Amino acid sequence: MNTLFAKLSIALLVIVALMGTAFFLIDRNNTRLYYEELTQRLNAPIAMYVTGQRQLISDGVPDIDSLRDLAGQAMVINPTAEIYLLDVDGKILGHGLPPETVMRDRVDLAPVRALIDGTARMPVHGDDPRSGSTRKVFSAFEVRSGDSLEGYLYVVLGGQTYEALANDITGSHVGEVSVIIALVIVAATATIGLLVFGLLTRRLMKLSSEMRRVSNSGFDLEPAIEASSSGGDEIDQLAHSFVTMSRKIREQLGQLKENDRLRRELVSNISHDLRTPLSAMQGYLETLVIRGESLSEKERNRYLKIARRHTVRLGILIGDLFELSKLDSASVTPNLEAFSVPELMQDIAQEFQLEADKKHIKLLLDFETNTAFTIGDICLIQRVLENLVRNAIRFTPEGGEVTLSIAERPRSVAVAVSDNGPGIPDEDLPKIFDRFYRSGQGEKAQPDSSGLGLAIVKRILDLHDSRITVVSKIDAGTRFEFELPLYRQAA
Repeated sequence: MNTLFAKLSIALLVIVALMGTAFFLIDRNNTRLYYEELTQRLNAPIAMYVTGQRQLISDGVPDIDSLRDLAGQAMVINPTAEIYLLDVDGKILGHGLPPETVMRDRVDLAPVRALIDGTARMPVHGDDPRSGSTRKVFSAFEVRSGDSLEGYLYVVLGGQTYEALANDITGSHVGEVSVIIALVIVAATATIGLLVFGLLTRRLMKLSSEMRRVSNSGFDLEPAIEASSSGGDEIDQLAHSFVTMSRKIREQLGQLKENDRLRRELVSNISHDLRTPLSAMQGYLETLVIRGESLSEKERNRYLKIARRHTVRLGILIGDLFELSKLDSASVTPNLEAFSVPELMQDIAQEFQLEADKKHIKLLLDFETNTAFTIGDICLIQRVLENLVRNAIRFTPEGGEVTLSIAERPRSVAVAVSDNGPGIPDEDLPKIFDRFYRSGQGEKAQPDSSGLGLAIVKRILDLHDSRITVVSKIDAGTRFEFELPLYRQAA
């Protein structure tokens, strides 16, 4: 009973039963009205015929004997007719029925006048003197003496004889056949409806079963259903939504597993990278504490410089970790503003000029345009350029060159940082944006690197919907390039 098919079936049976009952009752009422109108039209001349036979009222005095004689003759012709003689106010003056069977002494004349005038739509119902409340079809005609209206002849059609006959045939063969036919029609309608519901819900039951199978597998299994993306009905659309949702859930679960793996790897890398400078600092500081008096001033200064270098490395690592953590947590929203790319590149070149001079490295600017504007977070883009330039200087040998270039394209500004250092091996290129990744060359070039600089670069550019590309060749150098939207397109 909890299935959709069972609920729909019960609802269908109830609806069919109610509609069948309503149709039966409406049909009976319409049939009754039809036969009443037919009876009234066929028997309309009765009152006129009886009135024309004799003068039933003269000077206000009714001829009861003539009325009874004519009523008997009329009832021989139509046993269901009951004749009454009324005065001009509707009071019953006489009739041909047993006195004890007549319950009313007056008849409402409004429907009588309406029928005689022809202004009423048949069937017209009037009072039944033999019933306190029942209204029946009738025939009526004026009784006149010369030009004077003396009263009305009122003929009830379908009197008690008619009612007795109607009750007798209620259980007849024709009535039984009618009931059987109605029941067969209702049963056939219900059966066809159940078959149609079964066909319609079969696809839904199949989809429900498939959803349980995929859900019970933890979304490891692919849905074994074909979902039409367009042109289908609601069930096809539901199947398409389920297939799309299950794929997205499977991708998200895979991403969660990958994030968990990265988290464990991150914890392991952080532990290793924090332990190394801390151990070195602890060793040199303990040496200074234990052997401080026996060491020469030169040795003490060397030990302090080494400890300080590890302190700087530790500070850089912790700062980069905090920055990358904020970028990954989606708590950083770029503060977009328009700024000049050439001016920012010149500021970066001035910032690193002293460091480049120490290594005898030429810091070159190659601008195709000096007027390129873009929209972005200038502080975050500055951080990207600082990391790229710092890496380029770190890996470029003495006497080398680091070039900062700008090229304006139809819809964007291309920014590049290149060097003529040792280059990056092809097998290392896919890994350089991973956290804590450092190649063997990087460790030799700068052992105090945190290994997070390029990961921060990629995350910042992701926030700006920009993609960074790398081109590198061994012993020829490396080129990092990314694009930012031109100000006129972004505006």
